Amino acid sequence: MTLLAILLGTVAAGVGSVWVAALLGYAMMARYTQHMLSLAAGALMATAFMHLLPEAFESAAGAHELFALLLGGLVFFFLLDKAELWHHGHEHGQEADDEHAHHHHHGNGHHHHHHGNEPRAGGWAVLLGDSVHAFGDGILIASAFVADLRLGLVASLAVLAHEVPHHIGDLVVLRQTSRTQRAALLKVSLAGTVTALGGIVGYLLLASLDDWLPYFLVAASSSFVYVALADLIPQLQKRLGPGETVAQIVWLAVGIGMVTLVSGLAHAH
Repeated sequence: MTLLAILLGTVAAGVGSVWVAALLGYAMMARYTQHMLSLAAGALMATAFMHLLPEAFESAAGAHELFALLLGGLVFFFLLDKAELWHHGHEHGQEADDEHAHHHHHGNGHHHHHHGNEPRAGGWAVLLGDSVHAFGDGILIASAFVADLRLGLVASLAVLAHEVPHHIGDLVVLRQTSRTQRAALLKVSLAGTVTALGGIVGYLLLASLDDWLPYFLVAASSSFVYVALADLIPQLQKRLGPGETVAQIVWLAVGIGMVTLVSGLAHAH
């Protein structure tokens, strides 16, 4: 009975939060792309600095070890980005060679145009960070259900609520790194299902995994900080008019405020 409740709670929190975020985020993304980039940057940084890292450093884990992991995570995601860019460049080079060979062979004047919507790098960093974060959420939900069924329900609702603004940011990033909106939603939803895996593993190995939870939180934080500072913020660093600049700052603050407020409410309950 407890394991079934954990499965239902983790799926509702992990995947349900993604779909709620999609309903809210995609409605605005088409018209307000730059604003959504600002909101995503704020949400990802706030998730790391106002939610995950404070929880990790409140544990018994050593600060030196946690900071070392944070630094290692940033370097890892930098190298992952490099590999992703190299892979995309290699693929596109092959496509260009194939197209050239096709034109040379047929000589019929038909041209294939690329529309400039090739995926950007950065997607894998978000997905890995999301998966690690979701696994940690699953452990937290499992521990709450093991303690008390009602506490588990509250924990599931709290995780669902505080993940919504964060997932809006994820979907903005993944929409840029995926070919279609549906592909972005599918990727983030699959990462959300890792919450259920964390719930099952947490139920089976709760005592031994409890000490590892701070490290999961810091590893997830490193991906969100990297994506916000290395991918999103540079896209916002453009020469804009006063009104557009103010709008960027406001939406950045909205992203930070949403995550901070919802995480605070979740902690209070």
